[in-house]
Amino acid sequence: MANDVTDANFTPYEEKEGEEYMNPAQTEHFRNILLGWKRDLMEEVDRTVHHMQDDAANHPDPADRATQEEEFGFELRTRDRERKLLKKIDESLKRIDSGDYGYCETCGVEIGIKRLEARPTATQCIDCKTLDEIREKQRA
Repeated sequence: MANDVTDANFTPYEEKEGEEYMNPAQTEHFRNILLGWKRDLMEEVDRTVHHMQDDAANHPDPADRATQEEEFGFELRTRDRERKLLKKIDESLKRIDSGDYGYCETCGVEIGIKRLEARPTATQCIDCKTLDEIREKQRA
C-alpha cells in the first residue's frame, strides 16, 4: 500500500567510494522518493473522496448502513494516518532544502542511506531512535 515506501518503485541509491554524504545526487534521490510517495498518498486521498461520494447511500437496512459506516470509518482512519505521514514528508522536504536531511536531529550523526531508503522521513539515527523507544516503554 502507499504507506510503505518499500513498495514504491525506486532504484536503491548506489553509493560511490569516497562520495560525500548527502551530496546533490543523494538529496535529489531522496527528494524524488519523498515527492513520489506524497503524490501516491494524494492520489489515494482523491480515490477515497470519490469512493465515499459515489458509494454514499442512505441504506434502508440498518445492517447495510452500519457496514457502510464501518467501511467509511476505516477509510477515514487510514486517511488520517496518511495525513500525518504527509506532514512528515513535507517536513523531510524542508530538511532537504535546509541541508539538515539525513542527519540525526538528536546527536547530529549521519542517519545513513539504507535507513533513509527504508524510512525516508527518519529524523534520528538508529541508536537515538532505539534509546527513545526504550524510554517510551519504561514510561508506559
